[in-house]
Amino acid sequence: MLDPKLLREDPDRVRAALARRGAADLIDRFLELDRRRRELLPELEGLRATKKEASREIGERQRRGEDAAQAIAAMRELAERERTLEAELRTVESERERVLVAMPNLPAPDAPDELEVLRSWGEAAKRGRDHVELAGRWLDLAAAARTSGSRFAYLKGPLVLVELALVRWAIELLAAEGHEPVIPPVLVRERALFGTGFWPDTEQQIYRLADDELFLVGTAEVPLASLHADEILDADAVPRRYVGFSPCFRREAGAAGRDTRGIFRVHQFDKVEMFCFVRPEDSPAEHERLVALQERIFQALEIPYRVVNIPVDDLGASAAKKIDIEAWLPGEGRYRELTSCSNTTDFQARRLNVRYRPAPDAPPVHLHTLNGTAVAVGRTLIALLENHQREDGSVRVPEVLVEYGAPTEIPAD
Repeated sequence: MLDPKLLREDPDRVRAALARRGAADLIDRFLELDRRRRELLPELEGLRATKKEASREIGERQRRGEDAAQAIAAMRELAERERTLEAELRTVESERERVLVAMPNLPAPDAPDELEVLRSWGEAAKRGRDHVELAGRWLDLAAAARTSGSRFAYLKGPLVLVELALVRWAIELLAAEGHEPVIPPVLVRERALFGTGFWPDTEQQIYRLADDELFLVGTAEVPLASLHADEILDADAVPRRYVGFSPCFRREAGAAGRDTRGIFRVHQFDKVEMFCFVRPEDSPAEHERLVALQERIFQALEIPYRVVNIPVDDLGASAAKKIDIEAWLPGEGRYRELTSCSNTTDFQARRLNVRYRPAPDAPPVHLHTLNGTAVAVGRTLIALLENHQREDGSVRVPEVLVEYGAPTEIPAD
């Protein structure tokens, strides 16, 4: 959520930034409603003061035995006017809140208008078998379809050991870099989704429980962001860095006919997610730090990739800037997104009321939040299978995972 004070004090800058996202009209509507709200509040306050004085006068007249009919009639007019103004204020505040919620975050000045390739690493020229052929009997899509429907999978045998090694290795790597490991709840209330900007922006992708006001998360970002909701952290408690592991659930609404082969786009998958709370002035550097950690993971896994700066039109509602890492997939002969890393500035923290106090006697300030995928397990398995395949159909497993219990290879089916 944007700061209403910023909208009032620097509307031209906000309008220009929102214009890049096709939402410039929202600032003018907000200012119109905000002006009317600020007119109504003192008018109501003055009316209530007059009404209170009139009530006192009526009481005095009645105690003296004087006729108070005219004063009572005037009081009724004041009460009617008060009800009218209160009804208008409720309408104005409701619409003002709706417009404020509809505003996306302001894009960072260096968020591009077109996709920008920043750099690449590794050899991305080779082609080969795709992950479904390479995984063979260790990836049972048919049984999953009978059990759960399309876009589900059973992982078996060596793939399970590779996943567990991948998760443990990534968590330990990030814990050594100051990220506290967390296993968060994956059922959350609506406020957690609203706080991160997934609601109402992407509600069509979210699974909702029929009998409870709970929702399955599509990323650990959602519960991690709420860890400090409504808290004021001390200055020496910032930054706070976490690495969460969770299953994730996405309806993939609108994805009919897209990526139907294998496990690239499924309804359930596991993910290791980084999440940070930092001082506002530190968030650009923290964004670079998280992307560097993502690259370190890809390089250790020997997966060719490229780093791309996502254009403004493709930013989610909460992101001011987003960097994706796209892995080269020999089975498709193209780069595909495996991780994202977003700086959401104070957008999420403002919705969730997460603040810190810069000094003991200073007023609290909203923190900045950042999130980044460390390992999207299913897609990372695809990249491992396809990039480390051998001529005979077996797959070499990177040494860093073997050290954490993965087999040295996935045998040919």
